[in-house]
Amino acid sequence: MTDRQPAFPVDRLTVRVYTVPTDHPEADGTLSWDATTLILVEARSGGTAGLGWTYGAPATAALVRAPLAAAVLGRDALDTAGAYEAMRRALRNAGRPGAGGYALSAVDVALWDLSARLLGLPLVRLLGGRPRPVAVYGSGGFTSYPDRLTERQLRGWTDGQGIPRVKIKIGEARGTRPERDLERIAAARRTVGPDTALYVDANGAFTAKQAIRLAAAFAEDGVTWFEEPVPSDDLPGLAAVRAAVSPDVAAGEYGDEPRYFAAMAPAVDCLQADATRCGGLTGFLRAAAVAEAAGVPLSAHCAPHVHAHAAAARPGVRHLEWFHDHVRVEGLLFDGVLDPAGGAVTPGASGEPGHGLRLAADRAAPYLAEDWSVRPD
Repeated sequence: MTDRQPAFPVDRLTVRVYTVPTDHPEADGTLSWDATTLILVEARSGGTAGLGWTYGAPATAALVRAPLAAAVLGRDALDTAGAYEAMRRALRNAGRPGAGGYALSAVDVALWDLSARLLGLPLVRLLGGRPRPVAVYGSGGFTSYPDRLTERQLRGWTDGQGIPRVKIKIGEARGTRPERDLERIAAARRTVGPDTALYVDANGAFTAKQAIRLAAAFAEDGVTWFEEPVPSDDLPGLAAVRAAVSPDVAAGEYGDEPRYFAAMAPAVDCLQADATRCGGLTGFLRAAAVAEAAGVPLSAHCAPHVHAHAAAARPGVRHLEWFHDHVRVEGLLFDGVLDPAGGAVTPGASGEPGHGLRLAADRAAPYLAEDWSVRPD
């Protein structure tokens, strides 16, 4: 077989945009929203299809149609590394960071899933691992939630599913209501009890001095994870907070390439990477290699069903974020979702090829906003 005759040519890309309203109004320290948009890519070779997705603006889908489709169609589906590099080059003038990177990520995940399905392997096996438990943490607790809703959500994770790690949002009103943050943190601790790990996420709402003062004030509540206490691009600020506070400082969800993660690693206790933003599973595995080289753990940000198999294949991945929005959307749009009971998921345990998810077309149909396919010329 020559390069001109690929074994498994990619012969179609289908892109669908789904917008799902939130079940309650949601907000964090710097943003509020009432719907979540998932951009789904189906990559097909013959009778086999793989699925990948990202979360972002609907306009992300247009970048799959052009210029990314031309870089992928006709290429061997198993050539994920070659497709990744071709897509990066294709985005040079369109803009790779941001929406371009999100679009690339969705296609990359679809190609990895397609490759595993073509070979009849669970994705974790193709990635060099085996089915094994991966820890998760419950994530939500939005600043817009009334206290009773936050309490119910926290209890759903701890009492209902046995998840021993939970996270709430803080930084309400762009960090201007620290007293409210402290009330919510104390209430969360009372709800989950002394033995559950309690995390907080400010989404970059504070300055370094504000974050350090707040961490001192919530020290008695036993918070062990302080995510994005300052904007993620403020590396000196992250380093200053890390040096001054007891909880682990985490950031990295907006990273788009290995050099970003390498620059951030010295400023945090745990790197975060998001495969729906950083270049799909190819980008996530490269981020994991950077974290390993820097001697820091890696945590997967959001989109747990995108990350699960890669996390199981890389022992240096600390945990998956069982993010309320994405868990809800993925459970609605797909069959085959994972069960976090006991605080962990085990991807690949069913033996199904690929990541094991299948589009639930009937359930998904009411949320479909766009649907189109691209084939080779």
